[in-house]
Amino acid sequence: MASVASLLAPRFDAALTAAFGADLAGTDPLLRPSQHADVQSNAAMGLAKRLGRNPREVAQAIVEHLAVDDLCRDVAVAGPGFVNLTLRPEVLAALVTQLDGPRLGVAPATRSHTVVVDYSGPNVAKEMHVGHLRSTIIGDAVVRVLEFLGHEVIRQNHLGDWGTNFGMLIEHLVDLGEEKAAAELSLGDLARFYQEAREKFEEDPGFADRARARVVRFQSGEAESLRLWRLLIEESGRYFDEVYRRLDVTLTPADMAGESFYNDMLADVAAELEAAGLAVVDDGALCVYPPGFTGRDGAPFPVIVRKRDGGFNYEATDLAAIRHRARTLGATWLLYVIGAPQGQRLSMLFAVARMAGWLGDEHRAEHVAFGSVLGADGKMFRTRAGESVRLVDLLDEAVGRAAAVVAEKNPSLGEAARAEVAEAVGIGAVKYADLSSDRVKDYVFDFDRMLSFEGNTAPYLQYAHARIRSIFRRAEVNPFGLDPALLQVVHPAERALALQLTGFEPAVTTSAAHLQPHRLCTYLFDVASAFTSFYEACPVIKADSTETRLSRLVLCDRTARVLRTGLGLLGIAAPEQL
Repeated sequence: MASVASLLAPRFDAALTAAFGADLAGTDPLLRPSQHADVQSNAAMGLAKRLGRNPREVAQAIVEHLAVDDLCRDVAVAGPGFVNLTLRPEVLAALVTQLDGPRLGVAPATRSHTVVVDYSGPNVAKEMHVGHLRSTIIGDAVVRVLEFLGHEVIRQNHLGDWGTNFGMLIEHLVDLGEEKAAAELSLGDLARFYQEAREKFEEDPGFADRARARVVRFQSGEAESLRLWRLLIEESGRYFDEVYRRLDVTLTPADMAGESFYNDMLADVAAELEAAGLAVVDDGALCVYPPGFTGRDGAPFPVIVRKRDGGFNYEATDLAAIRHRARTLGATWLLYVIGAPQGQRLSMLFAVARMAGWLGDEHRAEHVAFGSVLGADGKMFRTRAGESVRLVDLLDEAVGRAAAVVAEKNPSLGEAARAEVAEAVGIGAVKYADLSSDRVKDYVFDFDRMLSFEGNTAPYLQYAHARIRSIFRRAEVNPFGLDPALLQVVHPAERALALQLTGFEPAVTTSAAHLQPHRLCTYLFDVASAFTSFYEACPVIKADSTETRLSRLVLCDRTARVLRTGLGLLGIAAPEQL
Protein backbone atom coordinates (compact mmCIF):
# COMPACT_ATOMS: atom_id res chain seq x y z
CA MET A 1 0.00 0.00 0.00
CA ALA A 2 1.25 3.48 -0.82
CA SER A 3 1.41 5.80 2.17
CA VAL A 4 1.32 9.57 2.23
CA ALA A 5 5.06 9.62 2.89
CA SER A 6 5.86 7.18 0.07
CA LEU A 7 3.90 9.35 -2.38
CA LEU A 8 5.46 12.64 -1.33
CA ALA A 9 9.07 11.64 -0.60
CA PRO A 10 10.12 11.18 -4.29
CA ARG A 11 8.58 14.54 -5.16
CA PHE A 12 10.57 16.24 -2.41
CA ASP A 13 13.71 14.50 -3.61
CA ALA A 14 13.20 15.86 -7.09
CA ALA A 15 12.43 19.35 -5.75
CA LEU A 16 15.55 19.44 -3.59
CA THR A 17 17.71 18.28 -6.47
CA ALA A 18 16.23 20.90 -8.79
CA ALA A 19 16.51 23.69 -6.24
CA PHE A 20 19.88 22.99 -4.64
CA GLY A 21 21.74 20.40 -6.69
CA ALA A 22 22.19 16.64 -6.88
CA ASP A 23 24.22 16.49 -3.66
CA LEU A 24 20.95 16.87 -1.71
CA ALA A 25 19.34 13.88 -3.41
CA GLY A 26 18.06 11.39 -0.84
CA THR A 27 17.57 13.99 1.90
CA ASP A 28 14.86 12.96 4.33
CA PRO A 29 11.90 15.34 3.84
CA LEU A 30 11.00 14.83 7.52
CA LEU A 31 7.28 14.46 6.87
CA ARG A 32 5.18 14.70 10.03
CA PRO A 33 1.48 15.10 10.90
CA SER A 34 0.39 18.71 11.20
CA GLN A 35 -2.39 20.54 13.02
CA HIS A 36 -2.64 23.00 10.14
CA ALA A 37 -2.54 20.64 7.16
CA ASP A 38 -2.52 16.94 6.35
CA VAL A 39 1.26 16.65 6.52
CA GLN A 40 4.20 18.93 7.21
CA SER A 41 7.81 18.82 6.02
CA ASN A 42 10.46 20.06 8.43
CA ALA A 43 13.40 19.50 6.08
CA ALA A 44 14.05 23.18 5.44
CA MET A 45 15.02 23.79 9.05
CA GLY A 46 18.02 21.48 8.93
CA LEU A 47 18.95 22.29 5.37
CA ALA A 48 19.10 26.01 6.16
CA LYS A 49 22.16 25.50 8.37
CA ARG A 50 23.79 23.28 5.77
CA LEU A 51 23.16 25.79 2.98
CA GLY A 52 23.77 28.91 5.05
CA ARG A 53 20.38 30.35 4.15
CA ASN A 54 17.21 31.47 5.90
CA PRO A 55 14.85 28.50 6.60
CA ARG A 56 11.85 30.25 5.04
CA GLU A 57 13.86 30.94 1.88
CA VAL A 58 14.83 27.28 1.70
CA ALA A 59 11.22 26.24 2.25
CA GLN A 60 10.02 28.64 -0.43
CA ALA A 61 12.57 27.27 -2.89
CA ILE A 62 11.36 23.74 -2.17
CA VAL A 63 7.75 24.74 -2.78
CA GLU A 64 8.61 26.47 -6.06
CA HIS A 65 10.13 23.24 -7.40
CA LEU A 66 7.68 20.82 -5.76
CA ALA A 67 5.50 19.18 -8.44
CA VAL A 68 2.56 17.83 -6.41
CA ASP A 69 -0.48 19.41 -8.07
CA ASP A 70 -1.84 15.94 -8.80
CA LEU A 71 -1.54 14.98 -5.12
CA CYS A 72 -2.16 18.15 -3.14
CA ARG A 73 -4.80 20.87 -3.29
CA ASP A 74 -2.70 23.24 -1.18
CA VAL A 75 1.01 23.70 -0.47
CA ALA A 76 2.23 26.59 1.69
CA VAL A 77 5.20 27.77 3.70
CA ALA A 78 4.32 28.33 7.35
CA GLY A 79 6.07 29.56 10.46
CA PRO A 80 9.86 29.68 10.46
CA GLY A 81 10.14 27.30 7.47
CA PHE A 82 7.61 24.49 7.56
CA VAL A 83 6.09 23.24 4.31
CA ASN A 84 2.42 22.36 4.86
CA LEU A 85 0.62 20.10 2.41
CA THR A 86 -3.07 19.28 2.12
CA LEU A 87 -3.92 16.27 -0.01
CA ARG A 88 -6.62 16.21 -2.65
CA PRO A 89 -9.73 14.38 -1.37
CA GLU A 90 -9.61 11.85 -4.20
CA VAL A 91 -5.97 11.02 -3.39
CA LEU A 92 -6.78 10.48 0.27
CA ALA A 93 -9.78 8.32 -0.66
CA ALA A 94 -7.65 6.23 -3.02
CA LEU A 95 -5.10 5.59 -0.26
CA VAL A 96 -7.83 4.41 2.10
CA THR A 97 -9.40 2.07 -0.44
CA GLN A 98 -6.03 0.33 -0.83
CA LEU A 99 -6.53 -1.07 2.68
CA ASP A 100 -7.79 -4.27 1.16
CA GLY A 101 -7.20 -8.02 1.37
CA PRO A 102 -5.78 -9.91 4.36
CA ARG A 103 -2.62 -7.77 4.36
CA LEU A 104 -4.48 -4.47 3.89
CA GLY A 105 -2.09 -3.66 1.08
CA VAL A 106 1.02 -3.85 3.28
CA ALA A 107 4.01 -4.88 1.17
CA PRO A 108 6.31 -7.63 2.45
CA ALA A 109 9.72 -6.63 3.79
CA THR A 110 12.18 -5.86 1.00
CA ARG A 111 14.60 -8.37 2.52
CA SER A 112 13.23 -11.45 4.25
CA HIS A 113 15.13 -12.84 7.23
CA THR A 114 15.05 -16.15 8.99
CA VAL A 115 14.37 -14.95 12.51
CA VAL A 116 14.69 -17.01 15.68
CA VAL A 117 12.71 -15.51 18.55
CA ASP A 118 13.49 -16.82 22.03
CA TYR A 119 10.58 -16.05 24.36
CA SER A 120 8.47 -17.23 27.30
CA GLY A 121 10.84 -19.87 28.76
CA PRO A 122 9.01 -21.22 31.85
CA ASN A 123 10.56 -23.89 34.05
CA VAL A 124 9.34 -27.47 34.01
CA ALA A 125 7.34 -28.43 37.13
CA LYS A 126 7.22 -24.78 38.20
CA GLU A 127 4.23 -22.46 37.94
CA MET A 128 3.97 -19.84 35.24
CA HIS A 129 3.65 -16.55 37.08
CA VAL A 130 3.31 -12.89 36.25
CA GLY A 131 7.06 -12.75 35.62
CA HIS A 132 6.53 -14.84 32.49
CA LEU A 133 3.79 -12.56 31.20
CA ARG A 134 5.91 -9.91 29.52
CA SER A 135 8.28 -12.25 27.70
CA THR A 136 5.39 -14.36 26.44
CA ILE A 137 3.12 -11.65 25.07
CA ILE A 138 5.82 -9.23 23.88
CA GLY A 139 7.58 -12.08 22.13
CA ASP A 140 4.39 -13.26 20.50
CA ALA A 141 3.48 -9.78 19.27
CA VAL A 142 6.96 -9.40 17.75
CA VAL A 143 6.58 -12.81 16.09
CA ARG A 144 3.19 -11.95 14.62
CA VAL A 145 4.35 -8.63 13.18
CA LEU A 146 7.52 -10.11 11.67
CA GLU A 147 5.57 -12.97 10.07
CA PHE A 148 3.03 -10.49 8.72
CA LEU A 149 5.89 -8.68 6.99
CA GLY A 150 7.05 -11.89 5.33
CA HIS A 151 9.93 -12.98 7.53
CA GLU A 152 10.41 -16.68 8.27
CA VAL A 153 10.05 -16.84 12.03
CA ILE A 154 11.21 -19.76 14.17
CA ARG A 155 9.81 -19.70 17.69
CA GLN A 156 12.04 -21.07 20.45
CA ASN A 157 10.61 -21.69 23.90
CA HIS A 158 13.78 -22.19 25.95
CA LEU A 159 12.33 -24.25 28.79
CA GLY A 160 14.19 -24.76 32.04
CA ASP A 161 14.15 -28.56 31.91
CA TRP A 162 17.55 -29.56 33.28
CA GLY A 163 19.55 -29.18 36.46
CA THR A 164 19.98 -30.49 40.00
CA ASN A 165 16.41 -29.57 40.99
CA PHE A 166 15.18 -32.49 38.93
CA GLY A 167 16.63 -34.92 41.45
CA MET A 168 14.16 -33.80 44.11
CA LEU A 169 11.33 -33.39 41.58
CA ILE A 170 11.70 -36.93 40.27
CA GLU A 171 11.89 -38.37 43.79
CA HIS A 172 8.76 -36.46 44.78
CA LEU A 173 7.02 -37.84 41.69
CA VAL A 174 8.05 -41.36 42.76
CA ASP A 175 6.71 -40.76 46.28
CA LEU A 176 3.37 -39.49 45.00
CA GLY A 177 3.02 -42.16 42.35
CA GLU A 178 2.96 -41.42 38.67
CA GLU A 179 -0.82 -41.17 38.32
CA LYS A 180 -1.28 -38.79 41.23
CA ALA A 181 1.70 -36.67 40.18
CA ALA A 182 0.47 -36.47 36.60
CA ALA A 183 -3.00 -35.47 37.80
CA GLU A 184 -1.57 -32.76 40.05
CA LEU A 185 0.58 -31.36 37.29
CA SER A 186 -2.12 -31.54 34.64
CA LEU A 187 -4.45 -29.54 36.90
CA GLY A 188 -1.92 -26.75 36.83
CA ASP A 189 -0.93 -27.10 40.48
CA LEU A 190 2.76 -26.85 39.66
CA ALA A 191 3.46 -24.44 42.49
CA ARG A 192 2.23 -26.94 45.05
CA PHE A 193 4.17 -29.80 43.44
CA TYR A 194 7.43 -27.85 43.45
CA GLN A 195 6.91 -26.48 46.95
CA GLU A 196 6.23 -29.95 48.37
CA ALA A 197 9.39 -31.30 46.75
CA ARG A 198 11.47 -28.38 48.07
CA GLU A 199 10.11 -28.73 51.62
CA LYS A 200 10.88 -32.46 51.68
CA PHE A 201 14.39 -31.78 50.36
CA GLU A 202 15.06 -29.22 53.09
CA GLU A 203 13.39 -31.08 55.97
CA ASP A 204 13.96 -34.79 55.26
CA PRO A 205 17.66 -35.84 55.11
CA GLY A 206 16.72 -39.21 53.67
CA PHE A 207 14.76 -37.62 50.85
CA ALA A 208 17.62 -35.18 50.22
CA ASP A 209 20.09 -38.07 49.91
CA ARG A 210 17.79 -39.87 47.49
CA ALA A 211 17.38 -36.64 45.46
CA ARG A 212 21.14 -36.15 45.18
CA ALA A 213 21.61 -39.74 44.13
CA ARG A 214 18.83 -39.34 41.60
CA VAL A 215 20.61 -36.33 40.05
CA VAL A 216 23.65 -38.50 39.34
CA ARG A 217 21.53 -41.28 37.84
CA PHE A 218 19.44 -38.81 35.86
CA GLN A 219 22.35 -36.87 34.42
CA SER A 220 24.30 -40.06 33.65
CA GLY A 221 21.43 -41.18 31.44
CA GLU A 222 19.77 -43.92 33.46
CA ALA A 223 16.73 -45.02 31.47
CA GLU A 224 14.21 -45.06 34.33
CA SER A 225 15.23 -41.63 35.63
CA LEU A 226 15.00 -40.19 32.12
CA ARG A 227 11.54 -41.72 31.70
CA LEU A 228 10.32 -40.05 34.89
CA TRP A 229 11.97 -36.79 33.84
CA ARG A 230 10.14 -36.92 30.50
CA LEU A 231 6.88 -37.47 32.37
CA LEU A 232 7.49 -34.23 34.27
CA ILE A 233 8.19 -32.42 30.99
CA GLU A 234 5.12 -33.83 29.24
CA GLU A 235 2.70 -32.97 32.03
CA SER A 236 4.19 -29.52 32.53
CA GLY A 237 4.09 -28.99 28.77
CA ARG A 238 0.37 -29.77 28.68
CA TYR A 239 -0.22 -27.15 31.34
CA PHE A 240 1.93 -24.55 29.56
CA ASP A 241 0.05 -25.24 26.35
CA GLU A 242 -3.27 -24.56 28.09
CA VAL A 243 -1.94 -21.22 29.34
CA TYR A 244 -0.72 -20.31 25.85
CA ARG A 245 -4.09 -21.16 24.34
CA ARG A 246 -5.80 -19.07 27.00
CA LEU A 247 -3.51 -16.16 26.17
CA ASP A 248 -3.99 -16.76 22.42
CA VAL A 249 -0.24 -17.11 22.06
CA THR A 250 1.12 -18.94 19.02
CA LEU A 251 3.69 -21.10 20.86
CA THR A 252 3.14 -24.84 20.42
CA PRO A 253 4.81 -27.96 21.87
CA ALA A 254 6.88 -28.14 18.67
CA ASP A 255 8.52 -24.82 19.62
CA MET A 256 9.87 -26.13 22.91
CA ALA A 257 13.66 -26.32 22.91
CA GLY A 258 14.70 -26.72 26.52
CA GLU A 259 18.12 -26.60 28.09
CA SER A 260 18.40 -30.37 27.74
CA PHE A 261 18.19 -30.06 23.95
CA TYR A 262 21.69 -28.57 23.93
CA ASN A 263 23.38 -31.00 26.36
CA ASP A 264 25.07 -33.04 23.67
CA MET A 265 26.47 -29.87 22.09
CA LEU A 266 28.20 -28.45 25.18
CA ALA A 267 31.46 -30.39 24.94
CA ASP A 268 31.82 -29.45 21.27
CA VAL A 269 31.19 -25.80 22.09
CA ALA A 270 33.94 -25.84 24.71
CA ALA A 271 36.32 -27.71 22.43
CA GLU A 272 35.69 -25.30 19.55
CA LEU A 273 36.36 -22.28 21.73
CA GLU A 274 39.58 -23.86 23.03
CA ALA A 275 40.75 -24.84 19.55
CA ALA A 276 40.22 -21.26 18.37
CA GLY A 277 42.34 -19.98 21.24
CA LEU A 278 39.42 -18.05 22.70
CA ALA A 279 38.88 -20.07 25.89
CA VAL A 280 41.46 -20.35 28.65
CA VAL A 281 41.54 -22.25 31.92
CA ASP A 282 41.43 -19.81 34.83
CA ASP A 283 41.38 -21.15 38.39
CA GLY A 284 40.17 -24.49 37.04
CA ALA A 285 37.30 -23.03 35.02
CA LEU A 286 37.19 -22.68 31.26
CA CYS A 287 36.60 -19.01 30.48
CA VAL A 288 36.32 -16.64 27.55
CA TYR A 289 37.11 -12.97 28.11
CA PRO A 290 35.25 -10.87 25.52
CA PRO A 291 36.90 -7.44 25.18
CA GLY A 292 35.24 -4.44 26.73
CA PHE A 293 33.64 -6.17 29.71
CA THR A 294 35.09 -5.56 33.15
CA GLY A 295 34.07 -6.10 36.74
CA ARG A 296 33.77 -3.47 39.44
CA ASP A 297 37.52 -3.72 40.09
CA GLY A 298 38.24 -3.02 36.43
CA ALA A 299 39.50 -6.54 35.80
CA PRO A 300 38.33 -8.40 32.66
CA PHE A 301 34.99 -10.13 33.21
CA PRO A 302 34.68 -13.72 31.97
CA VAL A 303 32.03 -15.86 30.37
CA ILE A 304 32.48 -19.15 32.22
CA VAL A 305 31.87 -22.00 29.79
CA ARG A 306 32.83 -24.92 32.03
CA LYS A 307 32.99 -24.85 35.82
CA ARG A 308 35.88 -26.05 37.95
CA ASP A 309 34.06 -29.29 38.70
CA GLY A 310 33.82 -30.04 34.97
CA GLY A 311 30.12 -29.25 34.73
CA PHE A 312 28.60 -26.88 32.21
CA ASN A 313 26.45 -23.90 33.14
CA TYR A 314 23.76 -21.70 31.62
CA GLU A 315 26.32 -19.71 29.63
CA ALA A 316 27.51 -22.84 27.85
CA THR A 317 23.92 -23.78 27.06
CA ASP A 318 23.17 -20.33 25.70
CA LEU A 319 26.30 -20.34 23.54
CA ALA A 320 25.29 -23.73 22.17
CA ALA A 321 21.85 -22.30 21.41
CA ILE A 322 23.32 -19.35 19.49
CA ARG A 323 25.57 -21.67 17.49
CA HIS A 324 22.68 -24.04 16.72
CA ARG A 325 20.32 -21.23 15.73
CA ALA A 326 22.82 -19.60 13.39
CA ARG A 327 24.38 -22.74 11.90
CA THR A 328 21.63 -25.35 11.91
CA LEU A 329 18.44 -23.30 11.83
CA GLY A 330 19.98 -20.79 9.44
CA ALA A 331 18.87 -17.73 11.39
CA THR A 332 20.19 -14.38 10.25
CA TRP A 333 18.34 -12.51 13.00
CA LEU A 334 18.32 -13.72 16.61
CA LEU A 335 15.96 -12.09 19.09
CA TYR A 336 15.94 -12.71 22.84
CA VAL A 337 12.81 -11.45 24.60
CA ILE A 338 14.25 -11.40 28.09
CA GLY A 339 14.12 -8.99 31.04
CA ALA A 340 16.33 -5.91 31.01
CA PRO A 341 18.61 -7.15 33.85
CA GLN A 342 19.98 -9.79 31.45
CA GLY A 343 21.40 -7.12 29.16
CA GLN A 344 25.10 -7.38 29.98
CA ARG A 345 24.99 -11.16 30.09
CA LEU A 346 23.48 -11.35 26.61
CA SER A 347 25.90 -8.76 25.24
CA MET A 348 28.80 -10.88 26.47
CA LEU A 349 27.34 -14.03 24.94
CA PHE A 350 26.81 -12.28 21.60
CA ALA A 351 30.40 -11.01 21.74
CA VAL A 352 31.77 -14.52 22.35
CA ALA A 353 29.63 -15.90 19.51
CA ARG A 354 31.07 -13.29 17.15
CA MET A 355 34.60 -14.01 18.33
CA ALA A 356 33.98 -17.70 17.56
CA GLY A 357 32.58 -16.90 14.12
CA TRP A 358 29.13 -18.30 14.86
CA LEU A 359 27.71 -14.84 14.27
CA GLY A 360 29.05 -12.96 11.27
CA ASP A 361 28.40 -9.64 9.61
CA GLU A 362 25.22 -11.08 8.11
CA HIS A 363 23.76 -11.79 11.55
CA ARG A 364 21.80 -9.55 13.88
CA ALA A 365 21.55 -10.61 17.51
CA GLU A 366 19.37 -8.41 19.69
CA HIS A 367 18.11 -8.27 23.22
CA VAL A 368 14.42 -7.36 23.21
CA ALA A 369 14.56 -6.08 26.77
CA PHE A 370 11.61 -5.29 28.99
CA GLY A 371 10.99 -3.86 32.44
CA SER A 372 9.06 -5.24 35.39
CA VAL A 373 5.38 -5.50 36.25
CA LEU A 374 4.70 -3.41 39.37
CA GLY A 375 1.89 -3.31 41.87
CA ALA A 376 0.05 -0.18 42.98
CA ASP A 377 2.74 0.35 45.62
CA GLY A 378 5.39 0.68 42.92
CA LYS A 379 7.06 -2.57 43.97
CA MET A 380 7.23 -5.90 42.17
CA PHE A 381 3.70 -7.19 41.56
CA ARG A 382 2.99 -9.91 44.14
CA THR A 383 0.15 -11.39 46.15
CA ARG A 384 -0.67 -9.98 49.57
CA ALA A 385 1.31 -12.85 51.02
CA GLY A 386 4.34 -11.63 49.10
CA GLU A 387 4.34 -14.50 46.60
CA SER A 388 4.54 -14.33 42.81
CA VAL A 389 1.10 -14.04 41.23
CA ARG A 390 0.12 -17.19 39.34
CA LEU A 391 -0.55 -16.33 35.73
CA VAL A 392 -3.73 -18.41 35.55
CA ASP A 393 -5.11 -16.70 38.64
CA LEU A 394 -4.39 -13.30 37.14
CA LEU A 395 -6.13 -14.25 33.89
CA ASP A 396 -9.13 -15.69 35.74
CA GLU A 397 -9.54 -12.46 37.67
CA ALA A 398 -9.21 -10.38 34.50
CA VAL A 399 -11.94 -12.39 32.76
CA GLY A 400 -14.18 -12.29 35.85
CA ARG A 401 -13.88 -8.53 36.10
CA ALA A 402 -14.43 -8.19 32.36
CA ALA A 403 -17.63 -10.24 32.62
CA ALA A 404 -19.03 -7.75 35.14
CA VAL A 405 -18.06 -4.80 32.94
CA VAL A 406 -19.55 -6.40 29.82
CA ALA A 407 -22.79 -7.27 31.66
CA GLU A 408 -23.14 -3.63 32.66
CA LYS A 409 -22.23 -2.36 29.20
CA ASN A 410 -24.55 -4.71 27.30
CA PRO A 411 -27.05 -6.50 29.57
CA SER A 412 -28.90 -7.92 26.55
CA LEU A 413 -26.04 -10.29 25.69
CA GLY A 414 -26.85 -13.96 26.23
CA GLU A 415 -24.86 -16.00 28.74
CA ALA A 416 -22.74 -17.82 26.16
CA ALA A 417 -22.00 -14.64 24.20
CA ARG A 418 -21.19 -12.78 27.39
CA ALA A 419 -18.69 -15.45 28.43
CA GLU A 420 -17.00 -15.34 25.03
CA VAL A 421 -16.82 -11.56 25.02
CA ALA A 422 -15.57 -11.46 28.63
CA GLU A 423 -12.72 -13.80 27.71
CA ALA A 424 -11.74 -11.62 24.75
CA VAL A 425 -11.98 -8.40 26.75
CA GLY A 426 -10.28 -9.70 29.89
CA ILE A 427 -7.35 -11.39 28.15
CA GLY A 428 -7.06 -8.54 25.66
CA ALA A 429 -6.97 -5.98 28.46
CA VAL A 430 -4.08 -7.73 30.20
CA LYS A 431 -2.10 -8.10 27.00
CA TYR A 432 -2.72 -4.57 25.72
CA ALA A 433 -1.83 -2.94 29.05
CA ASP A 434 1.56 -4.57 28.72
CA LEU A 435 2.09 -4.05 24.99
CA SER A 436 0.96 -0.42 24.98
CA SER A 437 3.74 0.50 27.40
CA ASP A 438 7.24 1.09 26.11
CA ARG A 439 8.63 -2.38 26.80
CA VAL A 440 11.87 -1.16 28.35
CA LYS A 441 9.94 0.59 31.11
CA ASP A 442 8.24 -0.85 34.17
CA TYR A 443 4.46 -0.56 34.28
CA VAL A 444 1.87 -0.71 37.03
CA PHE A 445 -0.67 -3.53 36.84
CA ASP A 446 -4.07 -1.93 37.40
CA PHE A 447 -7.24 -3.85 36.56
CA ASP A 448 -9.47 -0.78 36.74
CA ARG A 449 -7.39 1.16 34.24
CA MET A 450 -6.79 -1.70 31.81
CA LEU A 451 -10.48 -2.72 31.74
CA SER A 452 -11.72 0.82 31.19
CA PHE A 453 -13.65 1.59 28.01
CA GLU A 454 -12.01 5.01 27.95
CA GLY A 455 -8.41 5.88 27.15
CA ASN A 456 -5.65 3.85 25.55
CA THR A 457 -6.96 0.40 26.46
CA ALA A 458 -7.92 -2.78 24.65
CA PRO A 459 -11.62 -2.43 25.55
CA TYR A 460 -11.66 1.04 23.97
CA LEU A 461 -10.25 -0.34 20.71
CA GLN A 462 -12.44 -3.44 20.85
CA TYR A 463 -15.51 -1.30 21.44
CA ALA A 464 -14.68 0.89 18.44
CA HIS A 465 -14.50 -2.22 16.27
CA ALA A 466 -17.71 -3.66 17.74
CA ARG A 467 -19.49 -0.33 17.19
CA ILE A 468 -18.60 -0.46 13.50
CA ARG A 469 -19.85 -4.02 13.21
CA SER A 470 -23.07 -2.89 14.87
CA ILE A 471 -23.48 -0.16 12.25
CA PHE A 472 -23.39 -2.75 9.48
CA ARG A 473 -25.85 -5.02 11.29
CA ARG A 474 -28.30 -2.17 11.78
CA ALA A 475 -27.80 -0.95 8.21
CA GLU A 476 -28.24 -4.53 6.97
CA VAL A 477 -25.27 -4.06 4.66
CA ASN A 478 -22.52 -6.57 3.86
CA PRO A 479 -19.27 -4.58 3.94
CA PHE A 480 -17.69 -6.88 1.37
CA GLY A 481 -20.39 -5.89 -1.09
CA LEU A 482 -19.52 -2.22 -0.93
CA ASP A 483 -17.80 -0.56 -3.88
CA PRO A 484 -14.71 1.22 -2.46
CA ALA A 485 -14.92 3.71 -5.31
CA LEU A 486 -17.92 5.20 -3.47
CA LEU A 487 -15.63 6.71 -0.82
CA GLN A 488 -15.54 10.50 -0.79
CA VAL A 489 -13.55 12.25 1.92
CA VAL A 490 -15.32 15.56 2.50
CA HIS A 491 -16.07 16.33 6.16
CA PRO A 492 -13.05 17.33 8.36
CA ALA A 493 -13.73 14.34 10.64
CA GLU A 494 -13.71 12.07 7.58
CA ARG A 495 -10.36 13.52 6.52
CA ALA A 496 -8.90 13.09 10.00
CA LEU A 497 -9.95 9.45 10.12
CA ALA A 498 -8.79 8.75 6.58
CA LEU A 499 -5.38 10.25 7.31
CA GLN A 500 -5.00 8.02 10.35
CA LEU A 501 -5.92 4.95 8.31
CA THR A 502 -3.21 5.69 5.73
CA GLY A 503 -0.65 5.30 8.50
CA PHE A 504 -1.26 1.56 8.99
CA GLU A 505 1.70 0.31 6.97
CA PRO A 506 4.21 2.76 8.51
CA ALA A 507 2.93 1.84 11.98
CA VAL A 508 3.49 -1.87 11.33
CA THR A 509 6.90 -1.47 9.72
CA THR A 510 8.12 0.95 12.39
CA SER A 511 6.95 -1.38 15.14
CA ALA A 512 8.87 -4.21 13.47
CA ALA A 513 12.00 -2.16 12.83
CA HIS A 514 12.26 -1.10 16.46
CA LEU A 515 10.74 -4.30 17.93
CA GLN A 516 8.35 -2.07 19.88
CA PRO A 517 4.71 -3.20 19.94
CA HIS A 518 3.68 -0.02 21.75
CA ARG A 519 4.15 1.95 18.51
CA LEU A 520 1.43 -0.12 16.86
CA CYS A 521 -0.75 0.25 19.97
CA THR A 522 -0.43 4.02 19.86
CA TYR A 523 -1.38 4.06 16.21
CA LEU A 524 -4.47 1.90 16.78
CA PHE A 525 -5.54 4.13 19.64
CA ASP A 526 -5.22 7.16 17.36
CA VAL A 527 -7.38 5.38 14.76
CA ALA A 528 -10.03 4.48 17.34
CA SER A 529 -10.02 8.06 18.67
CA ALA A 530 -10.39 9.46 15.15
CA PHE A 531 -13.26 7.05 14.52
CA THR A 532 -15.01 8.15 17.71
CA SER A 533 -14.79 11.79 16.59
CA PHE A 534 -16.02 10.83 13.12
CA TYR A 535 -18.93 8.80 14.57
CA GLU A 536 -20.03 11.73 16.71
CA ALA A 537 -19.77 14.28 13.90
CA CYS A 538 -20.87 12.30 10.85
CA PRO A 539 -24.14 10.31 10.79
CA VAL A 540 -23.69 7.07 8.88
CA ILE A 541 -26.99 5.19 8.69
CA LYS A 542 -28.95 8.43 8.81
CA ALA A 543 -26.66 10.37 6.48
CA ASP A 544 -28.35 13.11 4.44
CA SER A 545 -27.99 11.21 1.17
CA THR A 546 -27.54 7.66 -0.09
CA GLU A 547 -24.23 8.68 -1.64
CA THR A 548 -22.89 9.99 1.68
CA ARG A 549 -24.24 6.98 3.55
CA LEU A 550 -22.45 4.51 1.28
CA SER A 551 -19.24 6.57 1.35
CA ARG A 552 -19.19 6.60 5.13
CA LEU A 553 -19.91 2.88 5.26
CA VAL A 554 -16.79 2.32 3.15
CA LEU A 555 -14.79 4.44 5.59
CA CYS A 556 -16.24 2.48 8.52
CA ASP A 557 -15.36 -0.80 6.86
CA ARG A 558 -11.73 0.19 6.28
CA THR A 559 -11.51 1.38 9.88
CA ALA A 560 -12.81 -1.96 11.15
CA ARG A 561 -10.29 -3.82 8.99
CA VAL A 562 -7.40 -1.79 10.37
CA LEU A 563 -8.51 -2.24 13.98
CA ARG A 564 -9.17 -5.96 13.57
CA THR A 565 -5.89 -6.62 11.75
CA GLY A 566 -3.84 -4.42 14.06
CA LEU A 567 -5.28 -6.02 17.19
CA GLY A 568 -4.65 -9.42 15.62
CA LEU A 569 -0.97 -8.53 15.18
CA LEU A 570 -0.90 -7.89 18.91
CA GLY A 571 -2.61 -11.21 19.62
CA ILE A 572 -5.83 -9.53 20.77
CA ALA A 573 -9.32 -10.52 19.65
CA ALA A 574 -11.75 -8.05 18.07
CA PRO A 575 -15.26 -9.22 19.08
CA GLU A 576 -18.22 -8.56 16.79
CA GLN A 577 -20.18 -7.11 19.71
CA LEU A 578 -19.57 -5.89 23.24
